[in-house]
Amino acid sequence: MTQGGRKPDEGERYRAILETAARLICERGYEGTSMQEIAAACRMTKAGLYHHIQNKEQLLFAIMNYGMDLFEEQVLSRVQDIADPVDRLRACMRHNILLVTRGWSKEVIIILHEHATLTGEARAFIDNRKKRYVGFLEEAFAQAAQQGRIRPVDPTIGAFSFLGMVLWVYKWFKPDGRLTDEQIADGMVDLLFPPIVAAAVDGQPGVSSLRVVPRTAASGSGTEEP
Repeated sequence: MTQGGRKPDEGERYRAILETAARLICERGYEGTSMQEIAAACRMTKAGLYHHIQNKEQLLFAIMNYGMDLFEEQVLSRVQDIADPVDRLRACMRHNILLVTRGWSKEVIIILHEHATLTGEARAFIDNRKKRYVGFLEEAFAQAAQQGRIRPVDPTIGAFSFLGMVLWVYKWFKPDGRLTDEQIADGMVDLLFPPIVAAAVDGQPGVSSLRVVPRTAASGSGTEEP
């Protein structure tokens, strides 16, 4: 599927329209934002906007598709070749958190909150792109468990727990708050994927979320018991 209405030499202008429209939709919601308001914010006539965008739903699809493009560029392309599955998950979580906190949260918010607004082929296209990311995470969790790097966990539970932590950050992160986005990213990565197994206290196993096993122990015969 193509985004429609875009000419190769108008790419920069087209991206500016998507950025502006995404900001307005985040502020007012999809139903509460008119094409006239988007055109005015872009300093265009409504007719000029329709030169680039076929209709409002197509605009929503284009914003979501653009958001997925940004995600693949800023996150997946930087981690997919990391061989170690735990290192891959740690890097993926960090890049994903920073993507949400550094100016691209509006596209993420729209993908999360307006997913049911799209219909037909456009909705199926975006859903398939999201499913590929879930599959990427499931594969990493499965590999990490198989290699004894984390305690056994259903890959789907692992993937959606990961996403739940990462995608909720935009709800509570404050750019001028006590913690920087770097500190939040580091803290969340170490919470879900601690670098070493927590030490035992009084003969009881240490507590950690997925109990990541150090690489030196990962070559053993089995996985760590929870």
